[in-house]
Amino acid sequence: MPMNGSSQNNDWLGLANRVCVVTGAASGIGAETARQLSLAGAYVALLDRNFHGCAAIADEIVERGGRAIAIAADVTRTSDLQGAATKVANELGPCEILVNNVGVLTAAALVSIEVDKWDQTISTNLTGSLICTQTFVKQMIENDGGGSIVNVSSIAAEQPFSNGGAYSVSKAGLSMLTRVLSVELKQHRIRCNGVAPAFVRTALSDSVYRDPAVVKKRAEMVPVGRIGTPFDIANVIAFLASDRSSYINGQQILVDGGLTQALMDTVPRPGFDSRADE
Repeated sequence: MPMNGSSQNNDWLGLANRVCVVTGAASGIGAETARQLSLAGAYVALLDRNFHGCAAIADEIVERGGRAIAIAADVTRTSDLQGAATKVANELGPCEILVNNVGVLTAAALVSIEVDKWDQTISTNLTGSLICTQTFVKQMIENDGGGSIVNVSSIAAEQPFSNGGAYSVSKAGLSMLTRVLSVELKQHRIRCNGVAPAFVRTALSDSVYRDPAVVKKRAEMVPVGRIGTPFDIANVIAFLASDRSSYINGQQILVDGGLTQALMDTVPRPGFDSRADE
């Protein structure tokens, strides 16, 4: 996959030689975030259960002249993350930026979802982000403090949808985790912010977009007229990770192409529907 944004000013974000850890980095938003952080000069550790996937992205970054390592890790296992933290510190240096991106989606109604599926979703999307934060914040603090955490939430945290309740609840919890961490870590000068994507085509959502009619219908709902890409989200993450956003803390940026502003245009409004074209 070609790397987007290669002509951007690498110095603008001030991420050169900063050590970044990205979870769920084997594909989609995580992989593109790793690419964009590297293009800005950062050293990147890619974590994922799919080692071959994140290793391929890391190799791509290294071949381009960047510095990156791939680590096999399950974010729900403390031992995996402790091992990952040691590897990051030894090979790149102490973590300064953490992107909690890993996520799973289970399609099931809340009244019938199997408890183990519920637990898996909450454990991965919410508890896993907490364990990652606990693990890598230690390095930030030991490195004289300062740092940035970016949690990848979802529009589903605020907009419920049928048969996706476990995902919505896990992401709503992640959004609150972002806010609490921004306060609890203030004495260490560590910021925590979130990104909430809406319609984005990734490996997680690919089955939704296999039907061209669905793609067309969804794109028509978004004011910018298209489905989002991992590149769209990665750029916002890179900004929040950088000192360019140093006065932004405890916030969640909705990256939805204007979707949530278009509610009234999706319902019949007799007498109003055609006036914008007059």
